[in-house]
Parts: sequence; C-alpha cells; structure tokens
Amino acid sequence: MSEHEGGRRSSRFDDELLGLDPDDPEAQAFAEHLDRMRRCEPTFTVEGSLRGVAEFAEGSTRAGGLRWWTAVLIVVLLLLGVVVAAWDMIGAFLVWLGR
Repeated sequence: MSEHEGGRRSSRFDDELLGLDPDDPEAQAFAEHLDRMRRCEPTFTVEGSLRGVAEFAEGSTRAGGLRWWTAVLIVVLLLLGVVVAAWDMIGAFLVWLGR
C-alpha cells in the first residue's frame, strides 16, 4: 500500500523495497505483509484481539481451497461453541427461575 491509514507514504519503499514500484498492487501487498509481520503490539487487549480477528477474516477471504475450508471450519466450531455455551446458560437460568 503506498499510503497507510494516516495518509503518509510507507517508508518501506524508501528503505527495504527500493526499486519496486509503489503503485504496483503486488508490491503494495508485499509491503502490507511486511508491516503485519513486524507489528509488535500487545494481543491481550480488546483492541489487539479484534485486530487479530480482523486479520484472520481478511486472510481467510484471500485464501482458497483447503485453507478457505479450514478457516470456515474454525469459524463454524467457534460459533457452535458460543451457541452451546449460550444454551447451557439459558438452561441454567431457567432452572434457577424454577426454584
């Protein structure tokens, strides 16, 4: 990406990717990949967790074949876990109300 969220040009094209065209979509994707690989932010915060989920979603939409099906399986298992936990909590709540 030739410009980041703040509207400034990536210094990667000046330092590490010297000679690559900043307007080339493949070079932009590679610069974004390098930025993600070098990101050193805490993942134990809510913002870090949401950013990780967003990166997983973006990566799974770009994936194809077996990787896409694996991402779909992970999402389905997570949703199934949420549904089972909610069902259990609703059942426990109804039992508590019945006492």
